[in-house]
Amino acid sequence: MTTVVLLGASGMLGHALVAELKDHDIRALTRAEADLTDRAMLEVSIPHGAVVINTAAYTDVDGAETHSDDAFAVNAEGVRHVAEVVKARHGRFIQLSTDYVFDGAAHTPYPENSPRNPQSVYGASKARGEEYVQEILPDSGIIARTAWLYGLPGSNFAGTILTLGKDREYLTVVNDQIGQPTSTLDVARMIRSLVDSDVTSGVFHATNSGHASWFDFAQKLFTLAGWDPQRIKPVSSDAFPHSARRPAWSVLGHEAWLTHGLPAPRDWKDALDEAWVRGFRELVDES
Repeated sequence: MTTVVLLGASGMLGHALVAELKDHDIRALTRAEADLTDRAMLEVSIPHGAVVINTAAYTDVDGAETHSDDAFAVNAEGVRHVAEVVKARHGRFIQLSTDYVFDGAAHTPYPENSPRNPQSVYGASKARGEEYVQEILPDSGIIARTAWLYGLPGSNFAGTILTLGKDREYLTVVNDQIGQPTSTLDVARMIRSLVDSDVTSGVFHATNSGHASWFDFAQKLFTLAGWDPQRIKPVSSDAFPHSARRPAWSVLGHEAWLTHGLPAPRDWKDALDEAWVRGFRELVDES
């Protein structure tokens, strides 16, 4: 059986992947066990012929604006280290990336081959990581972009909305950023389909289908909780200034799944319904 090496196993998506791949020969490694910035640790951790999944990243989008060296050290140079070790070990590499590699100026779903045009340091660091994968592993490197990710355990928009909704009379949520709320459960299944397939390279968009604003997402969560969705008040992004620019449009296309005969992502509402039953409703039941 092929060994699967998971980097970033302690993160939100890492937890979902450990559960989804439990019937595989999986080595789930935390940063303490396999730091992307430490080439020697990676050489010890990655065996010959392994499928390596990297979910580890510097994810402080605003912090990256003033700590660009740290962001690039992990998201770009760290990915280069992994790609080089995978190449030397004759394995496959699945690199998790982000919608932030795009400029957010589109009005239709971004195809997988859309030009990268990041508007933040975080996005630029992830884009450089993608470039390293394609340069070093043109035939054995896969890029899987995800966005608007939520899951348990972990800190994310869904959990925050449900926690705040218990006590506050109303919440203000932006309605001018459009994307695809995406469950870690579904992303883990998408990654599994890649691991189990004969796909060796390419770009895939690992997001749920459909689209929504953060306001729409919050209203759906309130509806599931049995709360009045009118307690969610829409505001523009100007109400929440950030150091880093957020993409106004983060809707990604899914043609690559169909091209390779793999299951296409399901609608975000259906995925959220399952995530609700699988854990998020407990955040409300505890109140």
